[in-house]
Amino acid sequence: MNLKQVSVAALSSVMLFSCVSTKKLKQEQEKNRQLDSAYNALQNDLKKCNDDKASLGADASKKNASLQGEIDALQKQIAFLKENNNVALKQLQDLSVISTSQAESIKKSLENIGAKDAYIQNLQSALARKDSLNLALVTNLKGAIGNLDDQDINIKVDKGVVYIDISDKLLFKSGSYDVTDKAKAVLGKVATVLKNQPDIDFMVEGHTDNVSFQRGVLIDNWDLSVKRATSVVRILQNQYGLSPAHITAAGRSEYLPVSSNDDAEGRSANRRTRIVILPQLDQFFKLLERK
Repeated sequence: MNLKQVSVAALSSVMLFSCVSTKKLKQEQEKNRQLDSAYNALQNDLKKCNDDKASLGADASKKNASLQGEIDALQKQIAFLKENNNVALKQLQDLSVISTSQAESIKKSLENIGAKDAYIQNLQSALARKDSLNLALVTNLKGAIGNLDDQDINIKVDKGVVYIDISDKLLFKSGSYDVTDKAKAVLGKVATVLKNQPDIDFMVEGHTDNVSFQRGVLIDNWDLSVKRATSVVRILQNQYGLSPAHITAAGRSEYLPVSSNDDAEGRSANRRTRIVILPQLDQFFKLLERK
């Protein structure tokens, strides 16, 4: 083998060795890169694990604090309930010392309250029936009298009492206590309704204005008011048959006006005769006894 051949062989060996070494180096470098990548991934996983651990620790602390708060609140409620229970037991102990006579007194008081409540209910029911009777009486009176001017005759209920007001100009001539024929017809219609209620009492009141009056035997408005009341009473008794036992005649003079006496219109309203249907207390309490 000549020198040239030896040189070529040697150079080929070096080149082959060089190629093999470069390839292996690249392989090792790739492995190293992969290891670095794996290392970095493990480092990231480790960091995440540490972060998760720290987060779980914080959450656990919060949950522990919340649970401790709930425990404290429940303990306060238990203490409150115990206190209320002790108070209730003390009250029961106090009640237990009530004597038999005291308990009986309380029982009777409760029974009295119940009886009074029942009485009040009966009273209200009786009042309602009485109001119904008054309303029926007013309706009958207005129906009997017809469409007579309310300025001449007015029928009303005030505080449970029926009033029939008849004007002076319808009943009497000026300064007189003689009942006019027209007024007698009106009194007859009123008497017809009153006769249908034979148990009721009524009062006839004479009223005047404040103008001084004196004529003949009449020396003042007292005399005039009384004479006018007795004139109406006699007609109701003698001409229309109402029982005198249920009639009262009264004079009120000028002292119960319904209007001012400062003008003619007011004085005219004050000159009137009033028939008052008197409350029958015995009949009212009979209504209560029916319950």
